[in-house]
Amino acid sequence: MSKRDSHAGIIWTILKKDLKEFSRDKFFMLITGLGIFFYVLIYWLLPTTVNETITVGIHQTGMEKIFKEFEKSEDEGIDFKLFSTSKGLKKALGLTAKQPKEELQIGLDFPKDFLTDVAAGKKTTVNVFVDSSIPKELRGTMSSLVKEMAYALAGQELPVTEPDEKTIVLGQDRAGNQISLRDKMKPMYAFFILIMETFALATLIAGEIQTKTVTAILVTPARIFDFLAAKGIVGTAVAFLEVTLLMILIRSFGNSPLILAVVLLLGAVLVTSLGFIAGASGKDFIGILFYSMLFMIPLMIPPIALFFPGSASFWVKLIPSYGLVQAIVGVVTYGEGWSDVALDIGMLLAWCIVLFTAGSVILKRKVESL
Repeated sequence: MSKRDSHAGIIWTILKKDLKEFSRDKFFMLITGLGIFFYVLIYWLLPTTVNETITVGIHQTGMEKIFKEFEKSEDEGIDFKLFSTSKGLKKALGLTAKQPKEELQIGLDFPKDFLTDVAAGKKTTVNVFVDSSIPKELRGTMSSLVKEMAYALAGQELPVTEPDEKTIVLGQDRAGNQISLRDKMKPMYAFFILIMETFALATLIAGEIQTKTVTAILVTPARIFDFLAAKGIVGTAVAFLEVTLLMILIRSFGNSPLILAVVLLLGAVLVTSLGFIAGASGKDFIGILFYSMLFMIPLMIPPIALFFPGSASFWVKLIPSYGLVQAIVGVVTYGEGWSDVALDIGMLLAWCIVLFTAGSVILKRKVESL
């Protein structure tokens, strides 16, 4: 048997032992199974569509034609819903004792004599109702709409000169192509399954260090390289298989399955590297939990950032999980190809190399110190 074959045989023996240890750990087996089950269940229960139209309730008299013309010319996705009475508008806004089936968040209540008062130059009041959840920018837009209508109906120009404007969208423009809540959650599901394997691998490594099992292994022809290689393979394989199973169950392999498989494999390597560090640093379950949470909290920022519009800050892009999350979103949701996610995969690969090297060095030193 050649030296190369003997190393392969030793690694395979350690790997089989580790897989048996994983299968005997009832706690992580149960948590992983329940995690996959509930993530799949939540996925199928979440809404699949995104409503990008803002419905504004209007109570007015004699201005139906004005609002219909305005709605046709408006390209911001505003839909006007006209009410014949002020009471009907307030009911739709949820301001009465009886709650409506579909509650409005914005309402404009024009007084009965609005047209005649504006034409005569009299001061009049329009009630603008906005829900507390409505952004300040949109509240200002509704108030400006009322003022512009008043000036237009009075035959007067606005008291200010409107400057020319050029709209520059920061980040990728997703207007009209927003991600549904169901799809936004996919990277987070994948992240939680992957990070769960950080706990499992770290527990396995810490247990072997505390019981001196690693010392017994190194007494055999096995070397530290064999030990690290086996742990790296088993950690990556288990994490990759579990996250792949999850992504299949939530229908994520429809677009570019090869690219997604590569991204998930790199994600598995990433969490395996963190498992090396946590396992070498933690002495018991509480210690492992502490070090794992130390990694988990900052790594959660990129998947959570998907729920907020706008371009990610520079420091967020430096977090190791950023490339993983962006690549999953690009491939799964928008069907992007290799060239589109090349930068994200490159960032993820670089972090895998850095963290796997650091984790191997830390674990190697810990083992050698026993």
